[in-house]
Amino acid sequence: MSWLRALKGTARSGLTVERKRLEPVEAARGALGLALVVGVSLALFGPAVAVSSAFGAFQAAIATFQRSWRPRPTLALASGASLALSTFVGYLTAAHGGLFLALLLLWTFLSGLAWAAGPTAGLIASSNVAMMLVTVTLPTSVATAAGHAAVIFAGGLVQAALVALVPVRRWGAQRDALADALAAEADYARRLRHDPVAPFDPVPLMTARNAAAVTPRQARRRPPELHGSRGLAERIRPVLASLADPAVGVPGEGPQRDRVRELLDAAASVLDAAAHAVRHGEPVVLPAPALDALRAPAAGSVLTGPPRRAAARLTALLGDVLETAEPHTETSIRTGVARSRPTLLRLAPLVLAQIRAELRHESPVLRHAIRVSVVTAAGYLLGAVLPLGHGYWAPMASVMVMRPDFSQTYARSVARFGGTLVGVGLATAVVRSAHPGTYLSAGLAVLCAFGMYLLMRTGYAASQVCVSAYVVFLLGTAGEGVDQTVRERVLLTLLGGLLAMLAYAVYPAWETPRLRGRLADWLEAIGRYAAVVAAGYADPAGPADPEVREALLRTRAARVAWQEALERAAHEPVRHRGLSHAAVEQAEHALGEFGRVAMLMEAHLPDRGADPLPYAAVLAEALRRSTERGAKEVRERGEPDWAELREAVGARSGEPPDHFLLHKGAALLLESLDEFATALSETTPSRR
Repeated sequence: MSWLRALKGTARSGLTVERKRLEPVEAARGALGLALVVGVSLALFGPAVAVSSAFGAFQAAIATFQRSWRPRPTLALASGASLALSTFVGYLTAAHGGLFLALLLLWTFLSGLAWAAGPTAGLIASSNVAMMLVTVTLPTSVATAAGHAAVIFAGGLVQAALVALVPVRRWGAQRDALADALAAEADYARRLRHDPVAPFDPVPLMTARNAAAVTPRQARRRPPELHGSRGLAERIRPVLASLADPAVGVPGEGPQRDRVRELLDAAASVLDAAAHAVRHGEPVVLPAPALDALRAPAAGSVLTGPPRRAAARLTALLGDVLETAEPHTETSIRTGVARSRPTLLRLAPLVLAQIRAELRHESPVLRHAIRVSVVTAAGYLLGAVLPLGHGYWAPMASVMVMRPDFSQTYARSVARFGGTLVGVGLATAVVRSAHPGTYLSAGLAVLCAFGMYLLMRTGYAASQVCVSAYVVFLLGTAGEGVDQTVRERVLLTLLGGLLAMLAYAVYPAWETPRLRGRLADWLEAIGRYAAVVAAGYADPAGPADPEVREALLRTRAARVAWQEALERAAHEPVRHRGLSHAAVEQAEHALGEFGRVAMLMEAHLPDRGADPLPYAAVLAEALRRSTERGAKEVRERGEPDWAELREAVGARSGEPPDHFLLHKGAALLLESLDEFATALSETTPSRR
């Protein structure tokens, strides 16, 4: 993709306003917290303190809107406390230009590394740097700096208290995640009726798994219906695929296929009903036709052999889903240990380990940390030299728009400038026509904050219109003349955005050259999954073998990482190095088929205590070693070779099968790997 096309694409993306479900009650709660903090500070301490407290409450409320499975009060407190610390330490060094610049470099570098812990931590850390650049200019002494830090923390405390006292949809995010996973399974079942080998997107299940991890305090308060449905949904997926796939034994047409379609439709209805019950905390209401379709002996009268066993297992799993999804009943509580999410204090060593893992030159997070720290320092120096005043707006714009990837950085730069232009223009028109006083300016600032909270999820450009107007009105509360802020803010915001875009062009972290590595990671993970499944036939541990589940989770993570990398690479102005679009599509399809076959084999794992199949151990070892070597060849731009796996599959070709699916599945796995190698051979240079 050329630079011109990339810039057009990112600009269009940044200015796009999406249709999202608005949360007016949550937005009103955040605006109420801001109004309480600003009103009390204004009445007791004056405009300067009110502005500081406003920044604390404003940023703490933003933190509660981030996609995180932690309690919202915790995020608000963390945001308020970190901003208060940043402000106080920043003020102590603000009088010494060199020392403050060194602190700014260090603080910004650490905020860039915080993206290793996830987008929520990265956003809070980046916002703290941006807010610090403003708040350090407000105090006049160490004592007042401590007072400003205190009211900033108080703003976070007020927002945390409001979240706790005025809850909106308790466990709403977790309910939505689990309901989305169940609904995705229902959609999958319906698609299998028409396409027996339809693909499945694992993202909803991964999201639900992340949502299911809870802190000890959350575990004591979690509703019963959020306990077990996710694990059951994960176990249902291979059973659905096994029931639908003709390779397992059901013909493409005929009475058996009609019965399978009836069962799939009933399963979809049950899963949809469970999803609705979980999302709204209501009793499960099942349509009568679905119940009739799942009742025996109808399942046994048409289906025989493996399809009949799959149908029986599906019926049992759906019954368990209904039991766990039923709200507010003791019978819905399932025993078991919840996935543990560490508290913030115990999270520190894990975050440090994640950051240490990113301290390598090719890491996008490290390169982002270097970029953002250099750009912020350069913007701060340029803002101080230029005769505009309020020079901190340039580095503030840079640190808020910069992200570890190209498309977000450029899209947000365009969106921030466009939003600033519109927001400042509207606020200026209001100020010049209405001439609001201190309290009216504060009220208008709170109103703009409400608009920002309301529109936050619709797009960065829309929220920036409200933020820009908010800043104008907030500074008007402190007596700043609008004529002194409009031109400066627009020009310095433009400067900050240009610096951010230039930095990524000079010191990029392109995803395109790493596509082969991501593809190799997926191949290696999915090969281990297939190997663990095959080993389950050699040493039967039952369908719920935890090793199989862990291998499947690693495969999902590798597949999602590949898809995210491919999406980022699609917007980069870089040529594909060794992977054409056709090769990418064919390789994706091949690994998708490989995973589907492994999933079918998983659905028919023998029960614990069944007779072991010796051939399965040989197949498992061949799968593991072949895919590991193949992944190494993909990373090194070589040609994968499946000789060992081919030999293992051919060794049983003339003998009666030990299991109806094991040898057939092995042949299909090899066929998928051959298709994968063919896809890469078109763009792999020959070695001499």
